[in-house]
This record gives sequence, C-alpha cells and structure tokens, in this order.
Amino acid sequence: MSAFRFKQALVLRADLKMSPGKAAAQASHAAVSSAEEARKKNPLWWTGWIEEGQCKIVLKVNSEAELLSLEKKAKDLGLPTALISDAGLTELEPGTVTALGIGPAPSNLVDRVTGNLPLY
Repeated sequence: MSAFRFKQALVLRADLKMSPGKAAAQASHAAVSSAEEARKKNPLWWTGWIEEGQCKIVLKVNSEAELLSLEKKAKDLGLPTALISDAGLTELEPGTVTALGIGPAPSNLVDRVTGNLPLY
C-alpha cells in the first residue's frame, strides 16, 4: 500500500522509442496538464497531492490503443486526465499521441487504472 493518499500517474508509449529527453518532455507535459485539470475540477485532491510532495509514477504501454483505453477507464472513474499529442517539431510526426497524465487523485483510484502497468 502506498504511503501517499494522492498520486499522479504518467503513462508513456514505449513503442515510439522516444529519446530520454523526448520522453521526459512528454511526461512533463502530461504532468502539468493533468495537474491543472485536477486543480480546476478536484481542488481538494490537488491540494492534498501538493501538500504530500506531489507523488508521481512513470509507467509504460506499448500502443496508442492501450493509452486510449486507460484514458477511458480513468475518465469513467472521474479522474482528471490529460492526453498528450506531439507537435512534431523534433522526433515524431505531428499529432502522435505520446503520453497520458492521470491525476493527481486518490492513490487507490489511480491504481484501479494503472496498477498492473510496468515502470517506464
């Protein structure tokens, strides 16, 4: 069981074989965007997460379809999400879906969506 009541999951597509810097940038986009969603729609979750130190976990999937399925599960649970599509300025084609941010939200709810995923 997590020591944190709140966490954020950042899910990246491993099949894209992004460079470490590109992956970090996409995870960062997902982190900021989903945190903003939480701040607007679930301010108590956001505040709790901020006060606990902003716990994050970075996970991976192997396809866009997996990422979209996770987004649907998270939305069905009422979790804040942010699906990230690349602008196409460096490594990827414009519009490539690269990452998904889920939360910050209660850890047990995030785990219902991402609990079986491997670390990135």
